[in-house]
Amino acid sequence: MKVYLCPECGYEYSEAAGDAHMGFAPSTRWEQVPEEFVCPDCAISYKEDFSCRDDAAA
Repeated sequence: MKVYLCPECGYEYSEAAGDAHMGFAPSTRWEQVPEEFVCPDCAISYKEDFSCRDDAAA
């Protein structure tokens, strides 16, 4: 499972945890998150702006 980071505010989307507030259940892969996704914390960064890292590196 991977973690995706917002470059603007540092919000992390973890595939393992999902994001219940945004409606994404645990184990929801980044590929399953809609292309229209906008950072829920800063609303500045779009899905393509996020960077990926492995959970193991956390």
